[in-house]
Amino acid sequence: MTPNVRLITLTEPRSPAAEAFRTLRTSLIFSGVERGLSAILITAPMNDDGKSAVLANLAVTFAQAGHRTVIVDSDLRQPQQHTIWGCSNERGLTTMMLEAGALTTPPLVETSVANLSVLPSGTLPPVPADLFSSQRMSEVIGVLKARAAYLLFDAPPVLRATDAALLSAQLDGTLIVVRTGSTRRDHVGRAADELRRVGSRVLGAVMTNTSRSDLD
Repeated sequence: MTPNVRLITLTEPRSPAAEAFRTLRTSLIFSGVERGLSAILITAPMNDDGKSAVLANLAVTFAQAGHRTVIVDSDLRQPQQHTIWGCSNERGLTTMMLEAGALTTPPLVETSVANLSVLPSGTLPPVPADLFSSQRMSEVIGVLKARAAYLLFDAPPVLRATDAALLSAQLDGTLIVVRTGSTRRDHVGRAADELRRVGSRVLGAVMTNTSRSDLD
């Protein structure tokens, strides 16, 4: 299974952008030396801001470094990972939540990248927050952790739904994707506060749409 969209880590692996994702991967690995960091949630404050593409590129770098990696599409409102990777969304995370047998055999989809698989969202439920606050979600996370070195969870924007906050409290850390020139500063602060309020470990922000002049 190959991606349907352009992922810089695959198409231009020597580019500065691809190197930035590898640098982020290294930082996360070292951050997890003292405190475990194998299940990471990636979200945004109010809008999508490219979070799903950031997650997919980051996942590629973990897999390329030899780490068994699973992308979990936990955005049960506007899932994107099945579109990015060109796979069916019929079975996935919600299947594991609702079918007993799916815990034993998770409906993971292998990608064209060695060591990388995807768990699509599955059928979208009427009230996603109810799933994330259930004991079953903890069981699903445990099953997936046993199958991979790193789990990357794609979640809805923090300020648009409670899903991200509920799920982040069960994971090891959260990255907030910020789009330069678009994401409002107050939204970033509110999102970080909301995550910390539920006990989430906010690892930092990932800036997209950034030029060198923005960093000078």
